[in-house]
Amino acid sequence: MSFGELPNTSGLDFNHLSDPSQASAMGLDDFEEQLPTRQLLKVTPGPGADEQYDRLAEIFRPVFAQIASTAKDRDRNRVLPFEQVGLLNRERFGALRIPVAEGGYGARLVDVFRLLIELSEADSHVGQLWRAHIAFVENVLVLDDQKLRSKWTARIAAGQIVGNAYTERGGNALGTLNTKVSQVDGRWLVDGEKYYCTGTIFADWTTVAVAHPELPGRQIAVVSTQHSGVKILDDWDGFGQGLTGTGTTEFHQVPVDTFMPQQSNDSEAAIFQLVLMAVQAGIARAALNDLRISVQNRTRIFTTGTGVPVHREPQVLQLVGEVSAESFAADSVVIGAVLEVEAALVDPGLNDEERYAVCELAANRAQTIVQPLVIGATSKLFDGLGASSTSVICNLDRHWRNARTIATHNPAIYKARIVGDYEINAVQPQRLSVTGEDSNHRAHGA
Repeated sequence: MSFGELPNTSGLDFNHLSDPSQASAMGLDDFEEQLPTRQLLKVTPGPGADEQYDRLAEIFRPVFAQIASTAKDRDRNRVLPFEQVGLLNRERFGALRIPVAEGGYGARLVDVFRLLIELSEADSHVGQLWRAHIAFVENVLVLDDQKLRSKWTARIAAGQIVGNAYTERGGNALGTLNTKVSQVDGRWLVDGEKYYCTGTIFADWTTVAVAHPELPGRQIAVVSTQHSGVKILDDWDGFGQGLTGTGTTEFHQVPVDTFMPQQSNDSEAAIFQLVLMAVQAGIARAALNDLRISVQNRTRIFTTGTGVPVHREPQVLQLVGEVSAESFAADSVVIGAVLEVEAALVDPGLNDEERYAVCELAANRAQTIVQPLVIGATSKLFDGLGASSTSVICNLDRHWRNARTIATHNPAIYKARIVGDYEINAVQPQRLSVTGEDSNHRAHGA
């Protein structure tokens, strides 16, 4: 049983919010008939009998339930989920992909994403903050340098978390970086400032995209977040996903622990995107949970309806069915895309560029369809409940705000064009460089 099936502890009383003279909300035991619903559906899509996934889910679902119980209030009061990350870290959520022989759980990539959807159903902020860590683990698992690989698998298996500091907010020309490494007394040191550093405030380490004086292109340095030269600010001011630590990180003469080799990792960009899609799928589930509970508990009806209780109102039932279908579709698309990536990574018939293209196309197709589904589902939530559902006490708008914020990433509008260019003109997706400003545009004073 998932945390979505726990008794209603949300405290939402739409009858009281709409009309204080109304009696208290009807309990589920008062319904004329009790028909099972949620338990007839699989908790998360994927293969039927999967003992490995069931074992993993048994470990983490109690933690997800704890996280879900305070998610609404933490979102409303802007309380960063340090405690919730600690609960996950106690069970070593970050070591899911590390082989059993190296101290991890030995999970498949698809199992990680199925769990990530469940975690994001509990709290989308907590799901997203693992984004960089999940991608970093995949980088570690394909390292040719076995000594370096062992160093990092041991750290991850011990519960250490890795964050992200790739992007600069502005001032750097497209394809260049202002964050640099320099050598001082035989040590490489990082200086610079990053933004959109999702998860770094909760992490032990962070990956930093830097310019290197002796190497071309973007290099990835890993540094400790505990060094005195690292300053992490909780200054993300987006209207959604406010608890992910997606803010500024400053680096002042910070020693480099590791330079990640510039070997091909064909799945990194796709995994970054698919983590966001898994979070979106979790948001759709959470919205469906709140919609289901609210409709079941509502006793106040509208004169413009058919005169039956809301839980039997045909149009409301249709709307709930549509949200359920959109949530199911989002789950299925995300899992399908992850399975595509998983298969591509072990396909000996693909060269590096082909493998990269398969991973990118899978992620881009998923992003193109999942995001409008989830934004639609989180908006429909209000149609079945009326104006009382917009009360700040309910905080139901967090689902739409969080989904809408995630849907702006990278940016989403370009993804369908990339897929279409491949379908029609066989143009493969291009490997990502460094986001920056158009120097020609800046030269003209724009």
